[in-house]
Amino acid sequence: MNCCAEPLVLTFDMGTQSARAMLVDSSGHIVHKSQIRYAEPYFSRNPGWAEQKADFYWENLCKVSKNLRQKAEECWERIAAVTMTCIRDSCVCVDSEGNPLNDVILWLDKREAVKLPELNPAQKLSFAAGGMTETVKLQRKMSCCNYLKYHQPELWAKTYKFLMLSAYLNFKFTGRFADSCANLIGHIPFDSKARRWMKRGDMRRVIFDVDEDKLYDVYEPGEVIGTITEKASEETGIPAGLNLIATGSDKGCEIIGLGCLTPDKAALSFGTTATVALTTDYYMEPLPFIPAYPAVAKNCYNPEVQIYRGFWLISWFKKEFAGGEFAAAERMGVSVEQHLNSRLKEIPPGCDGLVFQPYFTPGIIMPTARGSIIGISDAHTRMHLYRAIIEGIIFALMDGLRTLERRGRFKVKELFVAGGGAQSDEICQICANMFGLPVNRIQTYEASGLGSSMVAFISLGVHKNMEQAVKAMVRVRDRFVPDMTEHIMYEELFNRVFQRIFPRLLPLFKKEKLIKGVNKNG
Repeated sequence: MNCCAEPLVLTFDMGTQSARAMLVDSSGHIVHKSQIRYAEPYFSRNPGWAEQKADFYWENLCKVSKNLRQKAEECWERIAAVTMTCIRDSCVCVDSEGNPLNDVILWLDKREAVKLPELNPAQKLSFAAGGMTETVKLQRKMSCCNYLKYHQPELWAKTYKFLMLSAYLNFKFTGRFADSCANLIGHIPFDSKARRWMKRGDMRRVIFDVDEDKLYDVYEPGEVIGTITEKASEETGIPAGLNLIATGSDKGCEIIGLGCLTPDKAALSFGTTATVALTTDYYMEPLPFIPAYPAVAKNCYNPEVQIYRGFWLISWFKKEFAGGEFAAAERMGVSVEQHLNSRLKEIPPGCDGLVFQPYFTPGIIMPTARGSIIGISDAHTRMHLYRAIIEGIIFALMDGLRTLERRGRFKVKELFVAGGGAQSDEICQICANMFGLPVNRIQTYEASGLGSSMVAFISLGVHKNMEQAVKAMVRVRDRFVPDMTEHIMYEELFNRVFQRIFPRLLPLFKKEKLIKGVNKNG
C-alpha cells in the first residue's frame, strides 16, 4: 500500500505504562507505529502515592514522535492533523508560563485530604436529603485538589492553572491552556451532563474545591484546540502549524475505536482498570451520584462501571505466585501471560468451587471494599486461582453491565473487547461463555489511538460523521461465540454465589481497623 497516497492523522496515546505514536489512514490502517515503554511508570514518595514528573510525559512523547518520523519519513508531509488521547484523572499545577509546580498526581494515587473545612448547615442538609453524605465525605477526601489546597497552601497560592495531564500536554503542543470535555474525567468541578465547568452556585463545587480562575477552556471533540507551535515542532519533529484536534480520554476513544455507538454494544476494557461502558444519546448515571462521562461521539455520553484494579490482578498473581511459570515460559519462548493462558483449559469452568471477588481497592460505591477468595480447599492449585481471578473480574463486569441495563432499560446484544487481556483467545472465549454473548475483537489492539484518529478524519471532512467513520475504519477480526451450556452454569454461579458474597462479608469489611490489625495490641 502506498502510505503517501492519502492524508494521515498523527495520533499519540499517552498511557500509564507506555507512550505510543501512530500514523492512521482513513480506512483504519495503522500505517506506522512507534512505542516506548516506561522504565518507571510512577514513583511513590509516601505509601499509596503515585506520581511522575510532568515533563516525563512530554519528553517521552517527543522521543516516540521522532522515532516514528524516522520510520515514516516518506509519509510525514502527508500528516493532515494531530490528535492525542491520554490517561484520565491525573493532574498537575502550573504557573502562568505553564511550568509545572509539582509532580503529576496519577489516577493510581490514594492520598487523602484531612482536616477539610466543615460544610455549612445548608450544604449538609442538601447532601443528606439526596443520600449523598458518605459519598461526599469520601469524594472530598479523595480529591487531589483538596489535598493540595489544604495541605500545600503555598503551592496552591502559586498555581495559575490546575490541569489534567491531557491539558498540560495540549499546552506543550499549542501554548494554550485548553482541553476536550471528553478528557475532563476525575476529581474536578466538571458538569458532565452539561459538558462544561460547574457554575459558581452549583452545590457540588464544594466537593472539588478548585478556584474558578484556575480552570481553563473546554472544547468539544472535533474542535481545534490550537496549532503546533514552532517550539513544539522543534522538540517533536511535527510540522509547525498543524491543527491539534480535541478528542478524548483513552477509555472514551477506545469505546468509539471499538465501534460501540449504541447501547446494544458494550465495550469491555481488559486493562489495569477493567471497565464496561456504553454509548447513549442521553444522560444516564451508571450508579447513583456517579456521572456518565461526556462521550467522544457528538452529543453522547458514556455510562461506565469500573473494576479499579481489574487486570492489574494478573500482574499481582504473576509476582506473588507464578515464579515457576516464568522459567517454563522462557524455555518455550513465549511470554508468561501466554503460558498461563494456555493452561486455563486445564481448570474446569467455575474452578471446582473457587470464587474470587476482585474488589481490592475501596471506591465511591464500595468505600470499605476488600477482595475475597471463597471455597478454597486442598484440591485447588495456583492455576485454579489464576482462572478464578479471571472469572472474578468478568463476573464483576457482568454485574456492572446488568446494572447499566437495568438503569437504561435496554439489552446489550454483543460485546467488544480491548486492553491487554483481550489479546488472549482463551480469556475472550471465557468472557463470551460467562456473559452468554458474542465477544468481538477488532483489527487492531490500538483501539484508543484508532478512536482518536477517527475524530480527526470527521473534523477534516473525510468522513461525514461518527457512524460513517466506524463503518470505514473499524472491522471485526475475531468473533468468539458463547458455549451456552457453560453459560448456564456460570449464570447459576453468578446469581447464587458471586452476587451474595459481598453483602454477606460487608459487616466484616466495615470492621476495617480490626482487619488491618490496628487494634491487635488492644
